[in-house]
Parts: sequence; structure tokens; C-alpha cells
Amino acid sequence: MIRLTNLADYAVVVMTAAARDPQLRLSAARIADVTAIPAPTVAKLLGTLARSGLLVASRGVAGGFTLARPAIEISVAAIVEAVDGPIALTNCLTGDSHDCAIEGHCTVRGHWAPINRAVRAALAAVTLADLLRPAAPVPLAPAVIRSEVVA
Repeated sequence: MIRLTNLADYAVVVMTAAARDPQLRLSAARIADVTAIPAPTVAKLLGTLARSGLLVASRGVAGGFTLARPAIEISVAAIVEAVDGPIALTNCLTGDSHDCAIEGHCTVRGHWAPINRAVRAALAAVTLADLLRPAAPVPLAPAVIRSEVVA
């Protein structure tokens, strides 16, 4: 199974919370309350997202965090990469190939680059603005519909 890290998942949730009211400066405590993500994790993510240029931090009594640019200009790929680094499904394309037990014998390594580009492009195609819209209902698969008993 291919999964985002918990931190990348939480970062998307944090950024979505900030995007809901882009004029409002949000504190780590407020975002933790709204998202149910632990406050220390939110604080860590806010710092990471601000250093990556996705959020702007303001100090002082009226301080907090706001989006660095409009939600339509921030992709899910940018958020994931801010937290986890480059999007790659295998270590061999991230410079961590020393972790691979079959590095010297692998005939697949050269094929991962286009797969990684496709995954990144899919994440880049979804913006924070998209995440603010209600989710479309997921249709039932035909097999599920056929298995229902008709009364």
C-alpha cells in the first residue's frame, strides 16, 4: 500500500484549516482545536510550512499564521514535499539507494522515474482550493450494487 506519512497528511489538514479563512491569523492552539491534531505536532508543522514558504508567520499579540499565497496556487504536492521532501515511491531515486538490497541487480530502477512523475503530477493537480469544496460522493462499484438483495 502506498501511503502518505502522518505528518504529510496532517500538513494537508493544517493547510486546509488555514485556507478556510485566509484573512484570519491562526495560532497553533486554534488549529489544534479545529483539527484535533495534537498541538505540538501542529506547532512543528506550522514552522516547517512557514520555512517552506507556504505559510507566513506574524509575531505579537495579533500574530499567527496565514497562507503565503492564494489557496488556488498551493498544490497538495507542494505541501507533501514541504514535509516529506521529493515525492518518490522508492528509495533508489531519492539518493537512499544504499538501503536497497538488490541495487546492483535491479532492472526496474529506470522505470520508477516516470511513475514518480505521474504520482507527483496527480498531487500537483489538486489545490488547497479544491480541498475546500465538498467532496464528490464516491459511486458504488458495480459488484457492490449487484450483490444487494432486492426485496
